[in-house]
Amino acid sequence: MESDNTPPTKDSNLCCGHNHAHIQPVEQTPTEPAKSGVALFRIPTMDCAAEEAEIRHALAKLPGLRSLSFQLGARTIAIDAPSESLPEALAAIRKAGFKPTPLTNEGAGLQDDHGHGHHEHANTHFHSESAWMPQGALRYALALVLAFSAESIAFFAPATLTTSLAGMAVAAMAIALSGLSTYVKGIAALRNARLNINALMTVAVTGAFLIGQWPEAAMVMALYAIAELIEARSVDKARNAIKGLLDLTPEEAQTRNADGTWARTHVKNIAMGAIVRVKPGERVPLDAVIVVGETAVDQSSVTGESIPVDKSIGDPVFAGTINRTSSFEAEVTAIAGDTMLARIIHAVEQAQGSRAPTQQFVDAFAAIYTPAVFVLALAVAALGPWLQDWTFVQAIYKALVLLVIACPCALVISTPVTVVSGLATAARRGILIKGGVHLENARKIKAIALDKTGTITSGKPKLVATEILDTAHPEQQVFHWAADMAAHSDHPVSQAIALGLDGYQCDGDLDSFTALPGRGIQAQAHGTALVLGNHRLIEEMGICSPEIEARLAVYEHEGRTITMLASPEKVIALFAVADTIKDSSREAVADLNALGVSVSMLTGDNAATAKAIGTQAGIADARGDMLPDDKLAAIEALRTSHGCVAMVGDGINDAPALARADIGFAMGGAGTDIAMEAADIVIMNDDLRRIPETIRLSRKTHSVLTQNIVIALAVKAAFLGMAIFGEASMWMAVFADMGASLIVVFNGLRLMRPGN
Repeated sequence: MESDNTPPTKDSNLCCGHNHAHIQPVEQTPTEPAKSGVALFRIPTMDCAAEEAEIRHALAKLPGLRSLSFQLGARTIAIDAPSESLPEALAAIRKAGFKPTPLTNEGAGLQDDHGHGHHEHANTHFHSESAWMPQGALRYALALVLAFSAESIAFFAPATLTTSLAGMAVAAMAIALSGLSTYVKGIAALRNARLNINALMTVAVTGAFLIGQWPEAAMVMALYAIAELIEARSVDKARNAIKGLLDLTPEEAQTRNADGTWARTHVKNIAMGAIVRVKPGERVPLDAVIVVGETAVDQSSVTGESIPVDKSIGDPVFAGTINRTSSFEAEVTAIAGDTMLARIIHAVEQAQGSRAPTQQFVDAFAAIYTPAVFVLALAVAALGPWLQDWTFVQAIYKALVLLVIACPCALVISTPVTVVSGLATAARRGILIKGGVHLENARKIKAIALDKTGTITSGKPKLVATEILDTAHPEQQVFHWAADMAAHSDHPVSQAIALGLDGYQCDGDLDSFTALPGRGIQAQAHGTALVLGNHRLIEEMGICSPEIEARLAVYEHEGRTITMLASPEKVIALFAVADTIKDSSREAVADLNALGVSVSMLTGDNAATAKAIGTQAGIADARGDMLPDDKLAAIEALRTSHGCVAMVGDGINDAPALARADIGFAMGGAGTDIAMEAADIVIMNDDLRRIPETIRLSRKTHSVLTQNIVIALAVKAAFLGMAIFGEASMWMAVFADMGASLIVVFNGLRLMRPGN
């Protein structure tokens, strides 16, 4: 049987659910064949979760059905079933009132319930039905004119059989123009004993027409159709909020041929390893690594960074980003469907397809609410004449008004549009949230554990201090020696020294370079032996005096690694290297504390380094010497003491803790693939300040969700009371229903405004 796209939750006693949705490529090749056994269809009138539920119910008994996958944004469905069952599946969908259109693999961007990809070119992911929407608008406008005409005939024309028949004919045409699809789906639902929105409207409009309220029946159907159209377009705005990203990648790029000439090539035909040239002002066509040139790149579309980033040989560039200053050449590292931009879009699509906790509640509530209202309407129609001294026609009319008011449109649509708006807002900021469940649950975070390297710190050692101990040698000479020797080593600490002393290197002053594995490097300066090495090497040489030990202790207490330049007789200079804290880390930690979140640091570095970095970042609970198992235990302890806990990391050793935490954040820029796949949320630009932003967005999303549910239920309750005990017409009913729907839709869209 099919699964329901609802993210699995962790143990029931945990406060936050967890779903490991991977960032997967959008397409493997330009013409990747469809997965065997999976048929792809587009259903133009499938707009919301209620209609998805109708199709799921229609296909529930399909022989051999393995899974169903829905993409409401693209209005597509993937059916994984034996080919001989597909005709029956199509017949069942049509019987439910929908018209499926078969697609090739290029026409759908789907992910089945088990995570297997069925991908399309990115530009078709956000199909907005531009072909039929304008026609629908014109048809509904004509239906509204006819409905007004029917009202005018009933109000102004003399009450004769001819005018009544004319009015009924005009009303019937208005209903046919605006409500045909509603009737088809409503009748199908009634035939299958399912009371959905379309069934309620079908019964209400038909009943009103039959008891002589044909002008109101026509007006209700026309207004309902127009409001549905507005609502659908508004929801599309939320679902297509990141559609602009699709237009960022150019269709063609300059590629270098084997003979060295350049030619324009479509990006879908550019292979891995190809060399592309990007001029100033152009967008980068594919993910690549610069091989010639230097420039500054605007990466805001991928990472959310507002300031262009300097790039040089060996640096990566992402598809869709803008080259700001100079031309460069780059080697392609990802084909069109596997770029970071394409993977972000696909991940957001997957997130849109998952049901957040509030949406699950609303769907379950609506499943009970709609039949209950139908029973209430029947009770009003049957008992009204006995209990309220109404006429039979008055009782039926009130029951029909009640049905229109009670349509759960506003309630059903209130959650997905809000969640999708929140996901899109996060994506534009470089925060990739892999599901509505994580967007909602981030507000519950009470404690957060941060890895050190690459998370709080830059992850790249830098030369932070120098100290010359032997004044017999000029400072410039000492720095020349250290720079040349460090440049001859590939150790990260030596490379940091060489980079920090850039400009001091000189050729010919040193020779006879010899590597000392695990200790350092040795060279000759005009016949004098020099070494550039660690504490162990200096001790082996017997020149590590108590004074040197005291100096080393001070640096090591600050979390710095010391390398020493020495002759056989004495230490000449000290060079302190450290993984420096990011400028944004202190601000992020302070912001998290202000939000009431307890912050801890878990690192594999020694306790002294952990304490030093923690002090710089403003973290009191800084723990060192943490192996992966230790981090897991720490996460469990934080959960016990605080409740919902998050983990932030970027390395392979962080992946277990990321998976165990209620919500895992991965650093996307420097992070490993396994860490990003284990995490629920990926911070694309490695800026820790995005984490408190995520928590605030989660709280704002929850607030809007609550507002929408309260608005929908309050409006329903008020007008239901008026319908039963006071005066409420079908006009008021449709405005109450669709008015509430539009209010909650536009309220949800507020999340996409700048500043949220």
